Amino acid sequence: MAFIEITNLFKRFRKVVAVNHVHLEVEQGEMLTLLGPSGCGKTTTLRCIAGLETPDEGDIVIDGKPMLSQGFVPPAKRGIGMVFQNYAVWPHMKVHSNIAYGLKLQKIPRDERLRRTREVLELVGLEGLEERYPAQLSGGQQQRVALARALVRNPKVLLLDEPLSNLDAKLREKMRFEIKSLVQRMGITSVYVTHDQAEAMVISDRIAVMEAGNVMQIGTPGEIYQKPANRFVADFIGTTNFITGEVLQVAAETREAVIRTAFDKEMRCRTSDVSATVVGETVSASIRPEDVEMASEPSENGTNYARGTVVHRAYLGNFLYFFVNVADTMIRVQVAHHLPFEEGDAVFLYLNPEKCTILF
Repeated sequence: MAFIEITNLFKRFRKVVAVNHVHLEVEQGEMLTLLGPSGCGKTTTLRCIAGLETPDEGDIVIDGKPMLSQGFVPPAKRGIGMVFQNYAVWPHMKVHSNIAYGLKLQKIPRDERLRRTREVLELVGLEGLEERYPAQLSGGQQQRVALARALVRNPKVLLLDEPLSNLDAKLREKMRFEIKSLVQRMGITSVYVTHDQAEAMVISDRIAVMEAGNVMQIGTPGEIYQKPANRFVADFIGTTNFITGEVLQVAAETREAVIRTAFDKEMRCRTSDVSATVVGETVSASIRPEDVEMASEPSENGTNYARGTVVHRAYLGNFLYFFVNVADTMIRVQVAHHLPFEEGDAVFLYLNPEKCTILF
């Protein structure tokens, strides 16, 4: 049995469906990330878990206890800790008081409050800053205060709502690993919300990609990136090329198809849905830039090769990024930084059929 079970969760705001009959499970000690664009329903789902929103339908079970179906359980009794996007630290309280305030409300004895506060200060790396006010801290330190305040009550579940979005890029990257390491060491079951794909890939055990209130795919970061369930997931996670073509052949037993592309080449691909891949219909094949190979000459086997011209070349340190025009179809290519091609060069592209997938 999963530690958090979300069943048939539905939430509407007037005419807008924010969460559309979502089913999710989070295992004990797992970090599940809800990922998607603004307005996809990820924060509403998190707020329903926290008890800050009441869904119209469905139930949420935390550690075997229903939060809704047997009577609404208020946030303070759900055993959760929550970290908000805007930190939500009290500006008039010093760091120590900010962290210990929740324990004080619970009427925890003073000696116990001091002990637990000291422990969590050390845990998040804020030792020596106990007497500072939030205005005397950096953004990263304020976020650590918010995290410490959520952890000091020893919650069953940690909820994080875009906690790094207000930090600069360098600090955001550092904090991703700090949060991941901290949660793993403590073994806390966690649900993390973000619209940042890189953040989700780094921090998550599994990712639930959401769009328009629906869960489009759930899987490990590798599964989501390498085997997207549909066109939306492939387009939202990382960068991909979509190549339009007409289906010429379908081999159901191998889940492969041959398409004639817009640049008049036959291309062999996998297909995500054999039944939807119909001969004569127009489809889109997806291939990641790093799965496209560049060469100055074509292979003897002409399958999945196309001739094009380099339009743009970008040097990004450890790799080169090219935009190659193939008969008015622009294909992005990521290759090793030492390849000699320049803008205006004629090149041949090999579109690996094992990495090319027809998506719907």
